Amino acid sequence: MSQYELRDKPLPYKVWGQEHIDDGSLKQMDAAMRLPISVAGALMPDAHVGYGLPIGGVLATENAVIPYAVGVDIACRMRLSIFPVSPHVIGQRVGQFENALWNETCFGAGGEWPANNRAEHEVLDSPDWEAAKYLRTLKDIAYRQLGTSGSGNHFVEWGAFILEKDDEQLGLKSGQYLALLSHSGSRGVGYKIANHYSKLAQQLHPHLDASVKHLAWLPLDWHEGQEYWLAMELAGRFAAANHEVIHKRVAKAVGLKPAATVENHHNFAWKVQLPAPAGFAEREREVIVHRKGATPAEKGQLGVIPGSMADPGFVVRGKGVVDSIYSAAHGAGRQMSRKQATNTITKTERDRLLQERGIILLGAGLDESPQAYKSIEDVMAAQSDLVTVVGRFEPVMVRMDDDIKWGRKSKKRKKRKRR
Repeated sequence: MSQYELRDKPLPYKVWGQEHIDDGSLKQMDAAMRLPISVAGALMPDAHVGYGLPIGGVLATENAVIPYAVGVDIACRMRLSIFPVSPHVIGQRVGQFENALWNETCFGAGGEWPANNRAEHEVLDSPDWEAAKYLRTLKDIAYRQLGTSGSGNHFVEWGAFILEKDDEQLGLKSGQYLALLSHSGSRGVGYKIANHYSKLAQQLHPHLDASVKHLAWLPLDWHEGQEYWLAMELAGRFAAANHEVIHKRVAKAVGLKPAATVENHHNFAWKVQLPAPAGFAEREREVIVHRKGATPAEKGQLGVIPGSMADPGFVVRGKGVVDSIYSAAHGAGRQMSRKQATNTITKTERDRLLQERGIILLGAGLDESPQAYKSIEDVMAAQSDLVTVVGRFEPVMVRMDDDIKWGRKSKKRKKRKRR
């Protein structure tokens, strides 16, 4: 098989929750499994159509990385901070908790902190910013956007974390705790890296079938592949720092420090040892595992799987299932496109549901309405063999993008009734 020739048929792969997955996602996954570099794959129950690889797709390749299979928001990530106080404190100090989200977060695709309010972090001192010519142009963006959140489904929210039994790994006793949950990635840094190296990969594979052009790859023994890998890992460290800054700022605003933290990427590529197929002399072989909207779930590994703004999220512990390539879903997954949600869900419908569930919403478009998402309970039930639920997060106060880059809304904003 040549470096461009696709397989006649896709390699077999396992699907979790197929009854919840649209045909377009299956078609995209089939195309990915026809690539000559693909060696294994899996599709998670939250899957829906993406660019190149479906969201919820897991793809293992041999000695090659696919920028678009990682995604444009490199290292999109979850972080949960759990505080040693009751979640009832939110109701007792609603204004303070609202102010913490309004004033200590910054949202939007181009959102950045003003010069007098920017954070410092050791990630900005990494020599890797100087390791490649293209990366040098991104350090200033990183400095301006450190501690910010994107648009779309990115959020920062207060809620209750319910732990049914003592957990040694978390270091917590059973009970209900105040928690802060965030979802964001590497911002403009990751977006620009993804587009730059995806275009480069397509240029280096001019004869690749047009149906899979977005899955053009960079061999890791090429200079371009090594450079992308370095850039991706730097974006991953930046995304982690981004969440760290957000949590420190918001927690400080309410005078609290966390007792435990759980976090993970879900748009990334990892070097993983997989059992070798029959006929291989070695028992294991190293592959490149792309998780495009999938949570790492190796045996004993903690991760966070969120629901929608009105639905619970879960802290899970991986079971290390090989057929899933040690992966699980990364959320509820969309059942409506953003356009469809905006055109069919009314503000009244959305707000009625939020009111019924006691959710305080600080900004968000109708495209992020809870009704636009699959049932997180169905998704979790479909992957009960992949993860064990450790604890449950119930949202109470949710901050998302509403075109306000930072700080409180104007005085014209209607005041929410205190509850």
